[in-house]
Amino acid sequence: MARLLALDSSTEQLALAVAAGDARWTRVVEGGAQASARMLPLALEGLTACGLGVRQLDAVAFGSGPGAFTGLRCACAVAQGLAFGAQIPVVAVDSLMLVAEDARLALSLAGHTPLWVAMDARMDEAYAACYLHDGTRWQVVDAPALYTLDALAARWRGQAPLAVAGSAVRAFAGRLPFGAAITQAVVHDRAGALLRLALRRHADGAAVNATHARPIYLRDKVALTVAERDAARAATDGANG
Repeated sequence: MARLLALDSSTEQLALAVAAGDARWTRVVEGGAQASARMLPLALEGLTACGLGVRQLDAVAFGSGPGAFTGLRCACAVAQGLAFGAQIPVVAVDSLMLVAEDARLALSLAGHTPLWVAMDARMDEAYAACYLHDGTRWQVVDAPALYTLDALAARWRGQAPLAVAGSAVRAFAGRLPFGAAITQAVVHDRAGALLRLALRRHADGAAVNATHARPIYLRDKVALTVAERDAARAATDGANG
């Protein structure tokens, strides 16, 4: 079993997880503006709890989005900083698939049921994607995209969803045609879902050199904030220390 650290700050929650053999550590805390300051100390806490140092990891996984721009940059920067310092690869995890993975267990969905994930992206828009689980791993049916509410509603009127998970279920109740779909608005175990996906992707050979780590941006922004640069620098210093 791979020794992994996984990080996700694509939403207002900060999720972290560590796997080391049979040992597991997970944590979900308030993120948002706090994410850049809290991520590295919590990651090191998780590694210590599992008896690992950064250099003993096989890879660092991060939630690659789509999601909040600053959160995506923060997780990617910390993952890259740790990976560069320890000379290990990174694993990118689709942050919408993370929601699907949580819903798969929480809803006890029948096999091969298409599951839409729709997350509130603000400004009357939603990040959405459709996935199908084959019993072992997720398949992408409709890749993550940024939809206006009208566009997503039209998509679902053309083919009604059978199951929908994500914050849009609550945020846009009455504005999207959920119809008779099974729905789940809340992610119950974000860190656990993150770790399961990270381990599966690592086992499938998805680890890449940290140089190639890229968040999935569906809105444009190019500048790193001071907090994001500090997070990356602290991660590198932590790995080298």
